[in-house]
Amino acid sequence: MAGAAGRWGDPVQAEDICAIIDAILLYGSDVLLKTDNQPTVLLVDGMALLFRAFYATSYGGYIMRTSGGLPTNAVYGFVKYFMDAVKRFRPTHVVCCWDLSGGSFRNEQFAEYKANRVDCPEELIPQFDLVKDVTASFGVPNIGIEGYEADDCIGTLSRLYGEEADVYILTGDHDMLQLVSDRVKVVIMKKGQGNYTVYTPEALLEEKGLTPAQIVDLKGLMGDTADNYPGVKGIGEKTALKLLAEYGSVDGILEHLPQLPRGVRAKIEAELDMLHLSRELARIRCDAPVACPLDGCAWAVDRHAVIAKFEELEFKGLQQLIG
Repeated sequence: MAGAAGRWGDPVQAEDICAIIDAILLYGSDVLLKTDNQPTVLLVDGMALLFRAFYATSYGGYIMRTSGGLPTNAVYGFVKYFMDAVKRFRPTHVVCCWDLSGGSFRNEQFAEYKANRVDCPEELIPQFDLVKDVTASFGVPNIGIEGYEADDCIGTLSRLYGEEADVYILTGDHDMLQLVSDRVKVVIMKKGQGNYTVYTPEALLEEKGLTPAQIVDLKGLMGDTADNYPGVKGIGEKTALKLLAEYGSVDGILEHLPQLPRGVRAKIEAELDMLHLSRELARIRCDAPVACPLDGCAWAVDRHAVIAKFEELEFKGLQQLIG
């Protein structure tokens, strides 16, 4: 919508109003909050999009491949999700963050961390590098650090960029809600392309009754089956939410242990070490050794480079996504 209404103070023409209405219908009312001199960064959780795209495009058993037999269905779906988000949130800067092989410092803290994960499908393996080639063709930096997870890269960059820009984190991982702030919004992808829930501190509190910091404490208490750490055995989500509503934090709960029901108190006292460890495992690091200057991730697509990559991968029908 850049330039649709001219400069501030200029008379608004009928065609300008129509352009604004069209933009609101397409992008939502938050389009009104953006100005040409206000940077907006989109931080993409690459693995979240890639896995979602793979399963969404292969559930019927068909795997898209090039004429040479290279699987491309996940990358194809990734591009569609990615461009939908770009059109929806209209970033001025984009970064894509990735997990690297070899685990992270969390595996050193807790050997069973994510040990329950099954091997990824064989057809997805060659697409890990392929998707990074595609994002690079868009001029988007691919960020990943050995010993850290993509979440930590996203957390660190969100804090860095949040000092001078509005930040949107695109993911399907609700753990990212701990990163929400006045300048950082977490965009949770819902079922179906183009369906999002955008979390601000106010929206998080209204929907879940939690602050961003309490997301970490909630995980510490109840654990996380997806990441395979247990929290406090016998404490589920309902009890954890009740405790946090009453005492505010894990520290507040521990300060009031004598006032807790006997059964709850006994469970926590028996699992104090695991409570603290689970909370530490849940906490996204915002001090990872990652650097990507804002001026190094400006969204400025070389259309010819992208089309050349699409043609190489035999992606028919995607060229229209980049105009």
